[in-house]
Amino acid sequence: MRKTVIVLGCILLGLLTLVRAQDPLPIQSVREAYFDLLQRLQPREAADLPVRVVDIDEASLRELGQWPWPRDLLAQLVDRLHDYGAAVVALDVLFPEPDRMSPARLAATLSAQGLLAPGLSPADLAPIDSDRHFAEAIARAPVVLGTSQSTDSAAPPIAGKAGVVEIGESPALGLPPISHAVPILPVLQEAAAGVGVVNISPFDAATVIRRIPLLWRTPEGVLPALSIEALRLALGETTYIVAGAPDLSGFVEQVRLGQFQIPTTPDGSLWLHYRHDTPDLYVPAHAVLAEGDNPDVRARLEGQIVLIGTSAAGLLDIRTTSLGENVPGVSIHAQMIEQILTGGFLRRDGIVEASEVISFLALGLIVTLVMSFAGPLASITAGFVSALLVIGASWIAFTRAGILFDATFPLIGGFLAFAGLTAYQFVIADRDKRMIRRSFAHYVAPSVLSQIERGGHRLELGGVMKPVTVMFSDIRDFTPLSETMTAHELVELLNRLFTELGDEILVEQGTIDKFIGDAIMAFWNAPLDLPDHEARASLAALRMRQALARFNASGAAPKPVRLALGLASGTVCVGNIGSRDRFNYTVVGETVNLAARIESGCRRVGYDILLAQATADAAAGLALLPAGTLTLKGVSERIPASILVGDMELAATDGFKDLVRLHAEMLAALARSDPADALLSRCRAAGIAIEPGLAGFYDALAGRSDDFR
Repeated sequence: MRKTVIVLGCILLGLLTLVRAQDPLPIQSVREAYFDLLQRLQPREAADLPVRVVDIDEASLRELGQWPWPRDLLAQLVDRLHDYGAAVVALDVLFPEPDRMSPARLAATLSAQGLLAPGLSPADLAPIDSDRHFAEAIARAPVVLGTSQSTDSAAPPIAGKAGVVEIGESPALGLPPISHAVPILPVLQEAAAGVGVVNISPFDAATVIRRIPLLWRTPEGVLPALSIEALRLALGETTYIVAGAPDLSGFVEQVRLGQFQIPTTPDGSLWLHYRHDTPDLYVPAHAVLAEGDNPDVRARLEGQIVLIGTSAAGLLDIRTTSLGENVPGVSIHAQMIEQILTGGFLRRDGIVEASEVISFLALGLIVTLVMSFAGPLASITAGFVSALLVIGASWIAFTRAGILFDATFPLIGGFLAFAGLTAYQFVIADRDKRMIRRSFAHYVAPSVLSQIERGGHRLELGGVMKPVTVMFSDIRDFTPLSETMTAHELVELLNRLFTELGDEILVEQGTIDKFIGDAIMAFWNAPLDLPDHEARASLAALRMRQALARFNASGAAPKPVRLALGLASGTVCVGNIGSRDRFNYTVVGETVNLAARIESGCRRVGYDILLAQATADAAAGLALLPAGTLTLKGVSERIPASILVGDMELAATDGFKDLVRLHAEMLAALARSDPADALLSRCRAAGIAIEPGLAGFYDALAGRSDDFR
């Protein structure tokens, strides 16, 4: 069962890892929603940075007219911004065609129809050409104009105004492509100091804007985003440096602009760390165009990177951020510049993704191993603790280092692995447990059955060779005791005594084989594997001694009951013994006979608990004393044995250590046939102080000198 659970768990983990490698849309969606949650719990802190948005809002449209505004009005807006001291002006607006409301265009149309002086030349119309006026205003200030993805295959090419240097194996090949760009009116493009892409996501397909490309790849070269191009002009830089991996083609690691090193995704996009949208970012366009010099407007625009865009709902440039706020698209460009200026970048690279998979495998293996060894409840606890560690690590990585570590896949994957293993155990393992319970209800105590079920053991029924420790206990002077009681009273006494003695056996995970008249046979290490079965059996014997003392103290018997216990360890055959229809789960082998003979040797040594040497050697930490080599009925050779005085605590006492030393000196004297009466008296006195039952042992030892030679 345990191996099956581990194998099944590994298979589930492998399958889920393959699913993660494919990274289907549901996994991406959950991951990005988790990253949004992190930002909502701790958004970027607002700071007073030199970035403003001149907003073509609803109030400006009411005051200055519907969109699109005439180019001469836009020229006036640019001039006003220049006069107010704006460092750079970037327009999140497209200008692909001439101004249809330009006086020059209207005059040319009327002239062609003969309504004005015929044959007017462009030079004649130049003074009233609003596009030319707009171009002249653009030329007077650092202005960035925008372009965008286009579906028009006939659109003329657009070249950028900045240089691009690539470091690595052609990293620009990995940038998001723009096969056709919306053109900019040539007179305006020539006057502009920079050209940037206004798209804030590839093809504007995203509903929530989480990443924005810094650079785009076009057939004519690399074009920057509107925001970073505005920053370039503000810094006075001329070149972008695109750094990639030396051995990976089309892989972007970072974009460098002057003193700023901007980490990116492999396609050159920047993870946006949003702050809450605040009114102080915006300056209404009508306030800029108002007559006179407004000190408040000047204070907000002077020395600023100014982006011109719209928050008017009818102009359809409202986007959703990771914080769940609906904001003008131009404000996302502004937040991008702010993030670069503060250096508060979010990072997510291949190492982070590999760590997520490793975390999932570690969490899944923990759940699998704990479930295989301890069951679902312990695995839930282990999984819960592991999940808290993963979530805590993800939170610390985000808040302290800006690392986007996805905790959802380790958690969900670990839960799925747990659910699969739980289903297996419920459907398969539970059926096996019921079969085991039906089979072993004949001969194993319910507590042992519960442990078998919890451990998930696969039992070999029918006979298996394994080491065990066998115990025989017998009531001394049972016949005289029985003569003082009726049969009914004797049965009640035995039932009560065997219940208390049997409970102590079960506490130490022993299996009661049978009750034989006034004797009990039990064994350890079957069906449950107990690596310390010798020590457990010995402790059970001590517990039985205490239980007998309580029984005698209760006055349940007409006179005190005395018990003898013998223990032996060795390899036996464990299994079903009996007929096809009636059987018993028991042990068979020489060790069983030896344990019975050791128990009979208790009378010779004058002590109640006697251990064969193999058992005594394995339980060496207990309080043991050598009892010599015994001649036992049915055993051809002398058998070395030891008496069990007490547990580990008693063995560690100074009094018992002194007794062990005296006992060894006495045994050495007996082995040499030297007089040992004085040593025996000293041992008896020391022994009685530790355990009164040792008086009988040392009294009997005086006539057993041959057992020690």
